[in-house]
Amino acid sequence: MTPIELEKRAFELADKLIDGEKLSKDDFALLIRAERELPEENAAALREKLSKRALELKQLHYGNAVYVRGLIEVTNYCKNNCLYCGIRRGNPTVSRYRLTKEQILSCCAEGYALGFRTFVMQGGEDAYFTPERVADIVREIKRNYPDCAVTLSLGEYPKEVYALWREAGADRYLLRHETANAEHYSKLHPAEMMLETRMDCLKNLRSLGFQTGCGMMIGSPYQSYETLAEDLVFIRDFRPQMVGIGPFIPAHDTPFANEKAGTFEQTLFFLSIVRILLPEVLLPATTALGTIHPHGREMGMLSGANVCMPNLSPADVRSKYSLYDNKLYTGSEAAQSLNDLEKRLETIGCNIAFVRGDSKLTE
Repeated sequence: MTPIELEKRAFELADKLIDGEKLSKDDFALLIRAERELPEENAAALREKLSKRALELKQLHYGNAVYVRGLIEVTNYCKNNCLYCGIRRGNPTVSRYRLTKEQILSCCAEGYALGFRTFVMQGGEDAYFTPERVADIVREIKRNYPDCAVTLSLGEYPKEVYALWREAGADRYLLRHETANAEHYSKLHPAEMMLETRMDCLKNLRSLGFQTGCGMMIGSPYQSYETLAEDLVFIRDFRPQMVGIGPFIPAHDTPFANEKAGTFEQTLFFLSIVRILLPEVLLPATTALGTIHPHGREMGMLSGANVCMPNLSPADVRSKYSLYDNKLYTGSEAAQSLNDLEKRLETIGCNIAFVRGDSKLTE
């Protein structure tokens, strides 16, 4: 296929996507290839075409509202050894910590006073945080703040554990699938971790009534046009209420420390596609996106995102939750700097909505 033919076909596929037609895996792969291989001027036009439609759809369903979540990084201990992750078990340079129940509740109290109505408990798979201990914390948060949502992002667990947390009052669960291709998954994770397990977890979460989130890194090692196309097909067919998409950023003292990072432009491209595929999805402009570009958050919003997750964790541990190098945790990334975030969002016509911000997407 010549560059001219590639460009023509890519714009035809973009029109079909915008019109709501169902693209095949091969169609998605070609669209991704075009964004990567066309001359920058043409690739930018393709991205702009999709981002314009994504912004229209976001505004149709959510207006100019940006939902904020108070992120509480409860532990950087993790039993897993994922090759890309800065807090992997095998990284000896990590300064480990875990928050107490009292610290977590203190974060929630501060966040509630600031206006947050969703709290996100995120952490590695840490044996200290037993199913019962997590359930107890969730119950206490819901008891203290019945008008708030609680989101968990604590990794893979059996269905009965997820059921316990759901019964305790947890509303949402974030579990990035990372890749929908089993071979690619095996190259990102240790042998004891399998894509089948991850997918079973997502299905279990959905069946229990969680608002469920998946997602992937753009530019991860061994990723291809085809694996990314599989991700898009999976996301479209699974219909999660939330999708977390950010660029891959290398972390020191990991096997992928010297790998190339994903790009800002490619990440925006996928944000737009996911918004078009699932117009009512909750779509964060991630910290990673803000890390690789000074206006990453704002550009993410203009490409279809409608969620921000400022950091509510105690200030003395924020730098220790280092999933990747140079992660932002001050300035607009800090929950205490909501005024700064508001001003930055106002420059692109957006405003913070101090509400739970549930997804409008149903199965």
